[in-house]
Amino acid sequence: MTAILLVDDQHLVRSGFRLILEVEDDFEVVGEAADGAAAVAAARELRPDVVLMDVQMPVMDGVEATRQVVAEDLAKVLVLTTFDDDAYVFDALAAGASGFLLKNSDADHLVEAVRTVAAGHALLSPQVTARVVQRMVAGEVGPSAAAPPAPSESGAPVAAPPGSGAGAPAVVPPSAPGADLLTPREREVLGLVGRGMSNAEIAAELFLGEATVKTHVSSVLSKLHLRDRVQAVVYVHRHGLSDPA
Repeated sequence: MTAILLVDDQHLVRSGFRLILEVEDDFEVVGEAADGAAAVAAARELRPDVVLMDVQMPVMDGVEATRQVVAEDLAKVLVLTTFDDDAYVFDALAAGASGFLLKNSDADHLVEAVRTVAAGHALLSPQVTARVVQRMVAGEVGPSAAAPPAPSESGAPVAAPPGSGAGAPAVVPPSAPGADLLTPREREVLGLVGRGMSNAEIAAELFLGEATVKTHVSSVLSKLHLRDRVQAVVYVHRHGLSDPA
């Protein structure tokens, strides 16, 4: 059973989320909070698995609340906002959020997002993933701006920045920073993650089992201290590893 804490300064929004989530047999809404400070206190008391966190709230905003919840390892945080604004995404990721989803997403996407984050995977709304990666690669926001939680790995592909098409080299060279810690197969897998390929696609490309690929990706994230696949894509592209030149 996944325990969920709802955080939003609008009662109607919290009620709507509760109605959507409590229909699911594996979800339990264990509490609500109307501001960031109350959210941190509730997370300390209730120890939910996932906090659905609004961004703009009184007393303490959702970004600072996320930072405190993650720093104390109280729960995983899924940020929900009506604002499709890069600044909110960057701040939330830097604070340690595991996911970012727009409030106008449909009910099925919300349920899927909660399950994804509860399972320890990273999640970004498709509308913002590519922009986040591009801005991270450009150095406008650091992927390690906050102390990351334990590395987590998702089989879902992450949108890669432009210029990372099928012609990109598949193998990350051992000269890349930290890549000397990786095995040749792990460097190969990382190169394919950098193309935005899913575990299933990597498995087909390398003639491996999908479970084997998942193990390799998890090992790569751990060795390079990367929080999720978004950071792995950033690593590949920040070091120019997608450019044949």
